[in-house]
Amino acid sequence: MRPIAGPYLVPGPTGVAVRTRLKHLTAQDEKVLRLVGAHLGSLASADLKARCADGLDHDSARWAARKRALTPESSSRWAGSITKATHDQWALARRGQVAHLRSLQAGIATIRHRLSLPVGAKGTKKKPGGYRSRQEWHAKSRRLASLQDRLATVRADFEAGLVRVVRGGKHLARNRHHLDATGVDRSQWRERWETARWFLQADGESGKRFGNETIRITPDGEVSIKLPAPLKEWANAPNGRYVLSGTAAFAHRGQEWAERVAENRAVAYRVHLDAERRRWYLTASWQIAAPPQVPLRAALAPGVIGVDTNADHLAAWRLDTHGNPIGDPRRFDYQLSGSATHRDAQVRHALTRLLRWAQSCGVRAIAVEDLDFTDSKSREKHGRRKRFRQLISGMPTGKLRARLLSMCAETGIGVIAVDPAYTSRWGAQHWHKPLTGRKRRTSRHAAAAVAIGRRALGHAIRRRMAPPPHHRSDGAGHRTIQAESRSPGREEDRPRASGPRTRSDGAGHGRNAVDQNAQDRSGRSAEHAQLMLSL
Repeated sequence: MRPIAGPYLVPGPTGVAVRTRLKHLTAQDEKVLRLVGAHLGSLASADLKARCADGLDHDSARWAARKRALTPESSSRWAGSITKATHDQWALARRGQVAHLRSLQAGIATIRHRLSLPVGAKGTKKKPGGYRSRQEWHAKSRRLASLQDRLATVRADFEAGLVRVVRGGKHLARNRHHLDATGVDRSQWRERWETARWFLQADGESGKRFGNETIRITPDGEVSIKLPAPLKEWANAPNGRYVLSGTAAFAHRGQEWAERVAENRAVAYRVHLDAERRRWYLTASWQIAAPPQVPLRAALAPGVIGVDTNADHLAAWRLDTHGNPIGDPRRFDYQLSGSATHRDAQVRHALTRLLRWAQSCGVRAIAVEDLDFTDSKSREKHGRRKRFRQLISGMPTGKLRARLLSMCAETGIGVIAVDPAYTSRWGAQHWHKPLTGRKRRTSRHAAAAVAIGRRALGHAIRRRMAPPPHHRSDGAGHRTIQAESRSPGREEDRPRASGPRTRSDGAGHGRNAVDQNAQDRSGRSAEHAQLMLSL
């Protein structure tokens, strides 16, 4: 059994982002936005190419040189936003390259291990066995050679600092070759492709008017944009600015945004066009102070709600401070199908119901598993278990964690991450049957939620029998009466032994009660009663 890490409170988010729709735009407003986005997008593409060419030799001097080269074609602030976005995009591609490298190494190691075993050899719980047939063994040997070649290529690119980035997205670029399957024509795809490659975002700056000199929004909602140098003739306001006809109003966190703008605190903005709906949107983002971190013991004082994440629902159960389940389990369903927006809405609605129930219970923390399925999604680890790999890939671990943190920060509820080792197995083994009765049917996911909650509280999940005390008194504490998992009927009431409990009891007294003299379920209660009768 591997060592189990202790629970910890997950720190809350340090930034927020709100979005609204830009309405009542004129034809000239849309034309100016398209011109600015296309011009800055071409500059961003050239800057990304220069950044990728620098590779590992990039330093602050080259960054400054790139910014100076972009300033005459835009402005100093536009150039700063473009170079920062380019650097972040290169760093993201670099992290993806490292993840791909590790995935290839894990797949090669698994195939080599299985090829070294005889055909048909059985595996264990920790390591897979050999392949089923000679045909599969031969196919996997060819795949091993392919993965080794791919690993050599990726490793060479990593050592040279070479990354491959597609502005606009690789998914959209590949759709160009499958327009019949996507259901769009060439002109529609071209519009989406050009829109995705635009650049219309500006970083905020504290102390400047309304927190942003490039894209400025007043507390009344007036939106103005600092035009790049080649587009100054389109200005309709002083200092080379263009004021849009429509106004912006943020429904979510609107009061907080208005206070920041009035105090001239930094706010970053991004303007983008949804080519499918032909709607313009404005996103505002800013940094917030990290919420105060309460001690773990204080967060667990009123109890905790253990949550087990599954592919189609959340299983939750409330536990008190002693680790005992309270009430009935709860199930919050969601359907992860359709578009990304629909899936995100499903997760958000499920979490909303969960948090409302947590507030009604009065708890201060929710315990979840610290899941990471990066190594479990490859087909090399699970072989032909395609449905199991699809099940793991469909679990919204990253999206659910991000949503849960942001929503819990608003409600004042903490999130406790626990080690996911053996929670489902031990929950089903030790808590499934005891929590199932005639009027309540407990699922194994609800039992896993109990195991998660107990681990967050610091209690053991497995129900084991304590060792015997060194004397008859209670100096060593109360001794449990839980039996081993091999004992039959260990979750049922123990039958009363035949005969009276003591000599003062009459014959047949207490025949409907269970045996109170038993210390466990191993069958020693009857021997103990016979020994008392023989005294």
